[in-house]
Formats: sequence, structure tokens, C-alpha cells
Amino acid sequence: MKEMEQEDINHKKKDKTDGIEAEKQALNSYVKYTGVAFQMMAIIGLSAYIGYKTDQYYEHKTQWVTAIACVLGVILSIYQTIRQLRP
Repeated sequence: MKEMEQEDINHKKKDKTDGIEAEKQALNSYVKYTGVAFQMMAIIGLSAYIGYKTDQYYEHKTQWVTAIACVLGVILSIYQTIRQLRP
């Protein structure tokens, strides 16, 4: 009888531990993907800023450098995201 009670207690502890581990794993995933999103925004924003300042410096009427820098920033951020999320 005591063995069954002990086994039941151990089973409850294991279930509780599994739940805590699942919550930690979910939180880690959330933090990881949030970080990736902010990194993408930073890469795209920085490249757009550099393109904008370059267009201002050379006094371009059409802001082609800004447009090209934005596209390159998007490509770079997608590449970086894929590289980070690959297992």
C-alpha cells in the first residue's frame, strides 16, 4: 500500500515538473522569436537610415540609394533570421 502511495506522489511530482519544463520551453521560444523580430527591425532601419543619409549627402533628387539600401536590409535580415533559426 505504501509503495502505491509513494508511486502516486512521484507521479504527481513528475507531472508538475513536466508542466514547469513545458512553460520554460514556451517562454524561451517566445524570447528567441521576439529577439529575432527586433534584430530584423534594427537591420532594416539601420540600412534605411544609411541610405537616406547617403542620398542627403549627395543631394539626390530621387532617393535610389535609400530604396536599394532598404531592399538590401530586408534581404540581409531574412538571411540572418534563417541562419539563426536553423537547428
